[in-house]
Amino acid sequence: MSLSDRIAAAQRSRSTQDQAPSPAAEPAPQTPEFTAPATGQAPPQPKPASAPGTSANTLATLTAASKKTGRDPFAAVKKIVHARLVEALGPKLYDAHMTQSELEQQVHVALQTALADADQPMSSVDRARVSQEIADDILGYGPLEPLLRDSDLSEVMVNSFDSIYIERKGRLVKTDAQFADEAHLRRTIDKIVSKIGRRVDETSPMVDARLPDGSRVNAIIPPLALDGSKLTIRKFSEDPYTIEDLISFDSLSREAADLLEGCVRGRLNILVSGGTGAGKTTTLNVLSSFIPHDERIVTIEDAAELRLHQDHVLRLESRPANIEGKGAVTIRDLVKNSLRMRPDRIVVGEIRDAAALDMLQAMNTGHDGSISTLHANTPRDALSRLETMVLMAGMDLPVRAIREQVASAVDLIIQQTRLKDGTRRITAITEIVGMEGDIITTQDVFLFDYHAGTDEHGKFKGHLKSMGLRPRFLEHLADHGVKVDPGIFATGAAR
Repeated sequence: MSLSDRIAAAQRSRSTQDQAPSPAAEPAPQTPEFTAPATGQAPPQPKPASAPGTSANTLATLTAASKKTGRDPFAAVKKIVHARLVEALGPKLYDAHMTQSELEQQVHVALQTALADADQPMSSVDRARVSQEIADDILGYGPLEPLLRDSDLSEVMVNSFDSIYIERKGRLVKTDAQFADEAHLRRTIDKIVSKIGRRVDETSPMVDARLPDGSRVNAIIPPLALDGSKLTIRKFSEDPYTIEDLISFDSLSREAADLLEGCVRGRLNILVSGGTGAGKTTTLNVLSSFIPHDERIVTIEDAAELRLHQDHVLRLESRPANIEGKGAVTIRDLVKNSLRMRPDRIVVGEIRDAAALDMLQAMNTGHDGSISTLHANTPRDALSRLETMVLMAGMDLPVRAIREQVASAVDLIIQQTRLKDGTRRITAITEIVGMEGDIITTQDVFLFDYHAGTDEHGKFKGHLKSMGLRPRFLEHLADHGVKVDPGIFATGAAR
């Protein structure tokens, strides 16, 4: 045999030895691999096991471990089914041409298939619950969906991924709902804010947003939130409250409601004052419903919440700065722009800065009937805060000049209060009379009767009562063809 033949034979022998299996080697167990999802991303698709029973055994082990730790026993199967569902539907989840009902139908079909493939034994009740929770996560806002569907709740407060509180009938209650982890909560926040073109990240860790139904959303994330992301949702009723609803809630009396309706129709300038969560926006929405349908209304808000039923409504919304700190459009900018839009009425969701000066200018230059809200504890405090916000504009104006502008522009202040029993009441309706020296003079037309005390359940028994004074603006209302029954101002008139 030649040298070349011997070399070829040796190479063939070495190749045969390399391909032979080692007797000491054992096949590695094939189990699904789990990787912690990155923030804002869907969980990765687990690698399928080749052995039919391996996945079920792994899920059974994880389920037993979850029960010992007190966590959701089906967290593992939900994570796997969620990943398979995302992979199965893919871009269909974001198809703009697909209606919501079509998407829901496809999600539910794919969900049942993925649950069957997971081969996890569970009762029909557990299967329905897991199916609903996964569908809520894909189509909605995960564990928040059942809370948002509950019409009795007024606020949802997420303190951390495993701590969620709600407000029911003015009382705070902790719920059993929770997110899987911090990443799950962050994905939900991103889903909410991205739908209206907002963003939240480490460079911009605070954001105000809104849900499609108008519910107000605030989110704040680390590094500003030290213990994890926080999410607060102020729920709005699907069917906006009417004046009859406020009367049935004891928020105000029938006589006061008749007066407020006349004030709006008579084009008085009105401020709704109150603390956080007192119901100012709800009252503003009800007052706006009294504006005649033949008037052109411009609404200006940080997050569009007002829902007016008139035909001629132009809705404007402010915009925060972009990642470069540019492009911000403030409430003040929108108030200035609205004056060029030929408005009959200007409705500002809330005055909180130098926009107060522009709002006063609008009220004093032919735009009667404007309505807005601001934060203050009493009508007198509202005037002081309005004065302070005008000074924030940087104009070197004398205090007396500012107060004269306020006294001339504002006709009525409605004070809204959330009482200790959790109810939201209108506690004062105050007329701005004019100036005496350097002081703005006011008179209370209706006041809440705190002296009535509380019942055995701690609920306030008092109601809004007339002070027996006829407001001076009745002549102004008469000039606009609005008549108010003088009998509602009789001393002690209520309900």
